[in-house]
Amino acid sequence: MALRVMDVLDRAARQWPDGAAMRSKRAGAWRTITWPEYRAQARLVARGFMALGLEPAGCVTIIGFNCPEWFLADVGAIYAGGVPAGIYSTSSAEQCAWIASHCEARIAVVENADQLRKFLAVRDRLPSLRAIVVMHGDPGMPADAGVHSWPRLLELGASVGDDALDARIAPQQSDDVCTLIYTSGTTGEPKGVMLSHDNLTFTADTARDLGLHPGDVVISYLPLSHIAEQIVSLHGPMAFGMTTAFAESMETLGENLREVRPTHFVAVPRVWEKIQERMEMVGAASPAWRRKLVRWARGVGLAGGYADQRGERRPTLYPVANALVFRTVRHRLGLDRARLLVTSAAPISRATLEFFLSLGLPISEVYGMSECSGPATRADAVAYRTGKTGVALPGTELRIAADGEICMRGRHVFKGYFKNPAATAETIDAEGWLHSGDIGTIDAEGFLEVTDRKKELIITAGGENVAPQLVEGVIKGIPVVSQAFVVGDRRRYVAALLTLDPQKVSSVARECGSPAKDIESAVCCEAFHAYLQQEIDGVNQRLSRVQAVKRFALIPDEFTIEGGELTPTLKLRRKAIAEKYRDVIERLYA
Repeated sequence: MALRVMDVLDRAARQWPDGAAMRSKRAGAWRTITWPEYRAQARLVARGFMALGLEPAGCVTIIGFNCPEWFLADVGAIYAGGVPAGIYSTSSAEQCAWIASHCEARIAVVENADQLRKFLAVRDRLPSLRAIVVMHGDPGMPADAGVHSWPRLLELGASVGDDALDARIAPQQSDDVCTLIYTSGTTGEPKGVMLSHDNLTFTADTARDLGLHPGDVVISYLPLSHIAEQIVSLHGPMAFGMTTAFAESMETLGENLREVRPTHFVAVPRVWEKIQERMEMVGAASPAWRRKLVRWARGVGLAGGYADQRGERRPTLYPVANALVFRTVRHRLGLDRARLLVTSAAPISRATLEFFLSLGLPISEVYGMSECSGPATRADAVAYRTGKTGVALPGTELRIAADGEICMRGRHVFKGYFKNPAATAETIDAEGWLHSGDIGTIDAEGFLEVTDRKKELIITAGGENVAPQLVEGVIKGIPVVSQAFVVGDRRRYVAALLTLDPQKVSSVARECGSPAKDIESAVCCEAFHAYLQQEIDGVNQRLSRVQAVKRFALIPDEFTIEGGELTPTLKLRRKAIAEKYRDVIERLYA
């Protein structure tokens, strides 16, 4: 049965009248919003938007870190017949202007004074914009300036009757577009992905047999302008009566995890890598006996993890390793209640997957994209394979085209790109297959393995194809390497730019006889380069001849969102990196 987003929230309010829908930490204390309160506040926000002039199909842009107000603005816009469009909180004023102009936003909801300044700087270029609402704090501007506080929005909502809102809700159909997701733009300007009510509610419901229960808890911290976070923390919990707890910030995620202790945790690869780096740093400072114990337990854990995947018995000593090491690790991370750990949004190295697997923390990979409402595959805590991204969602189809491209079809496939029929026609073929632009294989059990981006394949001067993400994943298995960027298109051989983990440089330097004390000195140190060359040589033995990295260069700074090298979802901006380090790359081929 096709449902609208409002139908799902209305049902949640009826089914779980005392259930906690959202929890947020304000002034040092956690506060709870129940499902009936969630519904009532979403309707009040919807009426407030109507008072500010939101018309059916009008857009509401939202920018800010995850919080209840973000959810209420999103769902409230949908109730009112509008279309929310999230903007990454790291976006510049120019990027905000581009999206708000493209979707002809009527209302902008911004987190605070910092985000407000971005919109005020470009407001004269947004003729459709009628009002700005600030989630937190007093905007300090007169009412006639068109900038309103959140309490003022709710006051305006109280002036509009419920009958008027019901009249907006009634004509909406499950196939109507109700959300725009702007892609993070690794290659150019973002495109607006049009998702319908049915896209969202169907996709959320595909998790039904994953053992989700009312009262289960997720923590919301990844960008809500990305569809993956919306499915995980907004639409999924709404379908199953789960609680969404909001992290206070990315910096406090570790502390909030220990407070919230989620039953399910989803992270992008870079977050998993950062957790791994911190754990390894703590481990290196442990007493020798502790390090020896952990090494033994990890060996048992890795064997046990792969035994689970093959349906075999775990090693006899697995319960001992669990009692002595794994249980403590899970507790300290705040993952002691987590039944499912997931990685998504970008490729993750096998070394990181095996690191967590060896500690009794199996991570399931999920593959998807904005154009298929988030996930295209799924895996659970039992049916998963390390290095593979799960099986097709129930009720959907997955196939590999003749050229190796991953294609999918089903109710989760988007309606098209907003104002871009040409791009839509290039992405969805006449038979309804969504062409992902990714290359992969499907094994006999139905598990998908993604090997690379179709459009990002390196074609060497010899005409041989190289998947850069595959090579980068292997290189990142070198402990001191934090990030890798592989080049070689139309070149004689493959080369790489590497960044270093600042927490590991000094210890690795001591081990390899380098006098380097930090990244800056390591970049210039011949002994450190020689050590890395040995590591690269070892990596090359696991790669084919054409994939082998012949030369590398060390970059003194990490790739970051602020530096322009990463998208807000922490994917490499390949064109931006190639341009920024053009001179360094040219020297690799001199």
